[in-house]
Amino acid sequence: MVYSLAASTLTVAAPIACDTSSAAGAEPARRPSDVVVTGTDEEMLVLEVTEANKVVVRLPRVEVGQGVTTAVAMMIAEELDARLVDVDIPLADARTKGNQYTGGSSSVSSLYGPARKLAATARAKLVTAAARRWNVPARSLRTRDTKVIAPDGRSATFGSLTASAAGIQRPDVSTKPKPASRHRVIGKPTTRIDARDIVTGKAKYAGDLAVAGAKPTVVARPPTLGGKPVSVDSRAARAMPGVHAVVKVASGVAVVADSFHHAFKARDALRITWAPGPLAPVSDNVIRARLRAAVPPLADPPRGSAQTEGQFEFAFVSHAPMEVLTAVADVRADRAELWFSSQTPMDARDSIASAVGLPKSKVKVHVMRGGGSFGRRLNYDAAIEAALISKAARRPVKLMWSRADDIRHGRMRPASHHRIRASHAQGRVVAFTHAVASVSESYEREGLSAQGAAKGFARRPARVSAQGGVTPAVAVRAAGPLPSDSGLYNFGRVSGDYGSVELAIPIGAWRSVDSGTSRTAEEIIVDEVARSLGRDPVAFRRTTLRNKAVKAALDKAASAGDWGRSMPDGHAQGVAVHEEYGSCVACLVEIDATDRKNPRVTKVVMAADVGTAVNPRGLEAQLMGTAIDGISTVLRAGLHIDRGAVRESSYADFHYARQRHAPLHFEAHIMPSKGDPGGAGELGVPAAAGAVANAYARATGSRPRRFPLSF
Repeated sequence: MVYSLAASTLTVAAPIACDTSSAAGAEPARRPSDVVVTGTDEEMLVLEVTEANKVVVRLPRVEVGQGVTTAVAMMIAEELDARLVDVDIPLADARTKGNQYTGGSSSVSSLYGPARKLAATARAKLVTAAARRWNVPARSLRTRDTKVIAPDGRSATFGSLTASAAGIQRPDVSTKPKPASRHRVIGKPTTRIDARDIVTGKAKYAGDLAVAGAKPTVVARPPTLGGKPVSVDSRAARAMPGVHAVVKVASGVAVVADSFHHAFKARDALRITWAPGPLAPVSDNVIRARLRAAVPPLADPPRGSAQTEGQFEFAFVSHAPMEVLTAVADVRADRAELWFSSQTPMDARDSIASAVGLPKSKVKVHVMRGGGSFGRRLNYDAAIEAALISKAARRPVKLMWSRADDIRHGRMRPASHHRIRASHAQGRVVAFTHAVASVSESYEREGLSAQGAAKGFARRPARVSAQGGVTPAVAVRAAGPLPSDSGLYNFGRVSGDYGSVELAIPIGAWRSVDSGTSRTAEEIIVDEVARSLGRDPVAFRRTTLRNKAVKAALDKAASAGDWGRSMPDGHAQGVAVHEEYGSCVACLVEIDATDRKNPRVTKVVMAADVGTAVNPRGLEAQLMGTAIDGISTVLRAGLHIDRGAVRESSYADFHYARQRHAPLHFEAHIMPSKGDPGGAGELGVPAAAGAVANAYARATGSRPRRFPLSF
């Protein structure tokens, strides 16, 4: 359904994830193109062709490095026959209704239909406008390079036709999107439309903004999670040059100054007495013991079956995006305006309004591009804190969380403990059960966030089966739990259960959320079952996998990666697969573990079926990123809790993979598909992590159970 908007230029809109029968006053009995809407319905994706020959689509999603602006620009350029350089994809401000959520690997799949239909309708109107101007049949015209071209060679830019096209209600040519066989842009490896701007510094992030009067601001934070300032001696800090204000807030003590250098110097001059947080007596060993005790017991195995079992521990993990959290806030008595990168800007606006005591209608949120996220920008704690500081200081502020701030006080992937049992008889798995306990968040309920307002998006709900337990990921696709006789593997009776441990720790959704740990553990068990049955891990998976697309991806990765080749002692290959978001992936890893304490992944080969790959180059980059995530979280990267505090504070001790840890060889193979796009951003993490763990196990003859291995 596409609607015309009342405007002096061609402006059309397509609803996104809403009831089109009531969108913008639409009348179901009439053709969509007959409906003229006054104003812009906020639930819509809106396309405008400007007189400057630019095609502008204000995107209700956020760009955090995943390439969604490029993918949408490609969809628009494809259907309009526009030059990619003529397509602009600015980010929409926070809206009052509709779907503005960026997450769950859903952006491309949710926008693919609306964006293409939108552009196809705009093209039909532009062609009709040109045909009427030239008095020729519309079907005789063609479009190319943001122009309409006549058989005699005449041409007109879209911009020169936009005013007349705006008044056309019934185009003379089809408004249907192209069939895949005619795609010339979609499916072509394409460099990001913002690549040059990023590398030259033209691209603007929140920290680059020069909002009038906004002064650099930092916060002194407690040594323990949830600690509170009891007393503050700020005399020395206030006397320092460049300092404008020292403000006490729930999360600490803020310093507002002329520069971040001045702000950090003054912050360090504060003399603060802190009350310890509620976790002050708690360290890793206590958390692990509580998690282990919270795992529900496994059901009795089938009689006469042999068992392959394992218990797995996964540490807390920081998101640690390259761009630290930054928010600009200007809070006045009657209104507020903020600039920051957010995956959930509508929720953020509502929570900010509540925190500063303003109506939602008086809070404006500008969505900025983000330098990485991995789920971190689903939460907006920094923006709420900036708003509270601005209100208290009575001036605009530019708040920056340091790297240590975010690692020690920001969101993190929850620690978890898994117990898995595969029961096998007569050469096949007859039952599979997976019970898990994870740290859940009592952080907000205990009032530890900025006035309890930063509710945000903590973590994906557990996958609950019809019996009230949690269905293991081997029996789950993106749509939710499937019956116990279905799933990724033909493993007979599949069951699971879930327990949790509430701790005052700021938990957040981390890339791949539950699957990043659950599927990793399950793929390790799959390898161990194959070993106990005397089967090759790839051959065992092939005969057990249900989905032909997963089998094809596995075959491709195994073939391209030369699975089974002879390798020196201490070297080995590992493999794993994953299916989610309507997509699937297989990963083959080679590892050098001759130094068991410093293993090095030397090769990664991934094969993914994501339906139509709008931008194969962007997909390859996504898969490469997930490979690094798997290497990091399995081998090196995690957070320790020591007496209520996060031990790590920077990349120096939060050991995410550096260049020297990256694979020497990486391949990504995109499986051909005619289906609509599935999800890809998070897809590769479980397969990469599982393959790294399995490669290490085969190289060392060990059975890894705690991750990262360095813990």
